Amino acid sequence: MTATFESSLSSSLSGRPTMSSMAPSMADQLPSINFGFDELRDRMAKFTSKFDAFIEQGRKRVLEEHNQFRMNLAELQVIFHETEDQRMKKKDMEIVQHKINTHQQTRLKEDAERREMEGAIGSLTTQRDANLAARDSLKKQIAEAEKEIETRLAAQRAHAARIEAQSRFNVPELDFWVTNLCLRIEGAGQNDRLKFVYTHVDERDWEREAWFELNTASRDYEVKHCRPKLEREKIERVLERVNESRELPTLLKGMRELFVEAMKS
Repeated sequence: MTATFESSLSSSLSGRPTMSSMAPSMADQLPSINFGFDELRDRMAKFTSKFDAFIEQGRKRVLEEHNQFRMNLAELQVIFHETEDQRMKKKDMEIVQHKINTHQQTRLKEDAERREMEGAIGSLTTQRDANLAARDSLKKQIAEAEKEIETRLAAQRAHAARIEAQSRFNVPELDFWVTNLCLRIEGAGQNDRLKFVYTHVDERDWEREAWFELNTASRDYEVKHCRPKLEREKIERVLERVNESRELPTLLKGMRELFVEAMKS
């Protein structure tokens, strides 16, 4: 800028006529003026230096801010990624928790089904044991019934044999004892019992009856009931003789004698 001013001044001066060629003027007589171009040049140089320093500081500040912005952006990206990771982890945790809940519900359902099955198995086991016990009891009862039936059949066979053995007393020997002992034979309401009824055992009343029931179900004879009542020991002595001899007339005569003795007393 100073150089331009000086060149302009030189050109303007060169275009003018020189002092030697012209006559002295008022300008030539004016005092010389100092414009201070050197001071202005220094001031301009200082301003330029300050301005350059300001621009440099601004550029550094902008660069620092740019770097800080990039750092902040990087931090934000890291935070974003961390947040995204946390969100993904949270989602994964929710999925895992859902699976855990589903698994627990499945376990609870399976436990309930297992308990129900165990209860059903226990009930079936109890029912099976009861059925086995009932079956064993029925088998035992069947065995006892078969044994009893066999015993009854054997008793009936023995009774039939005894009846057949005593058949000789029916005619005419049995008629003989019935007539002489004033005796009649009746049924006692059961297949294996006979009722023997006597008359003429009481001298005060010849029509008065005395009777006893004879049980023929077993091998040995047994007197179940009698009227009038007789002493058991005397009946047992008569039965003992009869069971040893196996002769029915001995029983008939012995029981009549006991009835006559009881009537007298």
